[in-house]
Amino acid sequence: MQANLETLNQLERRLSIAVPMAEIDSEVETRLRRLSRTVKLHGFRPGKVPLKVVAQQFGPQVRQEVLGNTLEKSFGEAVRQQNLRVAGYPKFEAKPMTDGASQFEYSATFEIYPDVTVGDISQVTITRPLLDVDEAAVDKTLEIMRKQRTTFDPVGRAAETGDRVTLDYRGTLNGKEFSGSQAKDHVIVLGAGQLLPDFEKQIAGMKAGAARTFELCFPDDYHGKEVAGKIAKFEVTVTQVAAPRLPAVDAEFAKSLGVADGDLATMRAEIKANLEREVKIRLRNRIKDQAMQALLDVTGIEVPKSLVELEIQRLQKLAAKDLTARGIQVKDNIPMPADVFEKQARRRVNLGLIFAEVVKAHNLHAKPEQVRAVVEEQAQSYEHPEEVVKWFYQSPERLRDIESAVLEDNVVAWALGAARVEGKAIAFDELMGNQ
Repeated sequence: MQANLETLNQLERRLSIAVPMAEIDSEVETRLRRLSRTVKLHGFRPGKVPLKVVAQQFGPQVRQEVLGNTLEKSFGEAVRQQNLRVAGYPKFEAKPMTDGASQFEYSATFEIYPDVTVGDISQVTITRPLLDVDEAAVDKTLEIMRKQRTTFDPVGRAAETGDRVTLDYRGTLNGKEFSGSQAKDHVIVLGAGQLLPDFEKQIAGMKAGAARTFELCFPDDYHGKEVAGKIAKFEVTVTQVAAPRLPAVDAEFAKSLGVADGDLATMRAEIKANLEREVKIRLRNRIKDQAMQALLDVTGIEVPKSLVELEIQRLQKLAAKDLTARGIQVKDNIPMPADVFEKQARRRVNLGLIFAEVVKAHNLHAKPEQVRAVVEEQAQSYEHPEEVVKWFYQSPERLRDIESAVLEDNVVAWALGAARVEGKAIAFDELMGNQ
């Protein structure tokens, strides 16, 4: 076998490989002889089919198999000889073979993994957010949980912010209806931003049974291009106005949250424990994001396009799976456009390369006891933690996900040890997104 390596650019390489045809012919003959001992053909006894007949019947297929195997084997050998780390999938091109050719020649074009030198993050400052869960945080969370369980009672008064309003409407543009211009028994909560603010202003103050006609100017950047920047006429009839009613914080409310005896102190203790777990995760994610960004900022890498493309495909499949799980059908199984995921994919590949180098350089591989600790921590949010732990350990794939998370945590911990870290208090509402 002969192999010639070309450098096309910083990461792209081309291997031109030639394999003696005598080796291929010999392997084809060996396989055909082996096949002749077992093949069954009409008119011949098993094992008695002449080699010439076997070659006529199966020769082309066997030769294709041998060529494929030869390509795969010789490429692997050439890569090992040249000490190359191939990224993604190679593009193979076989040269046309003429009768009597002495060699099977082909080329393989591919990218290699870049050499990664992790930058110095000792001068980078990372802010560690600090927050203790107090009783005020429990009170705020309780209020959110009450709002999530709001019920509505029909009232005879005019609609106010926070009321649930049921209405019929019909819109026209120059006297003609347009896409989404009409609805019957449409339900909104005033002030929730479900409709345009100017539309909701017209609904406020209307009672059940009231009708109103008004004009509405759609914003220039409205998603419906048909009406963006144009003035439409709407006819609206309110069929019901219902006022919100929050549940009382009592034994029944506690039972609805899973506290069997309805004890309010137990309920608050459980809410606080859940909050502490959630806060811990969010604080960890915030500082993790900063550590990752610090590593990206100080380490410049030429990212292999092939790896980015593979990651885009993976993200497309995940997005399609998520949409399907939500009951949203992906039309004709066409994935979301690649450019939607390109930035995210490039970042993930970049971080993956940096992480791999940091793990190798500082021996940060996930240890069994670390994996066990994370599994047990995740299991605590379930009713039967011990069963969840068993569930994780029954699947190598699920454990690999945990191992990846642990490895990520190890790299982040290393980065925090190398960078400057400053603690800073953070408001509960800011962390939880309640503002």
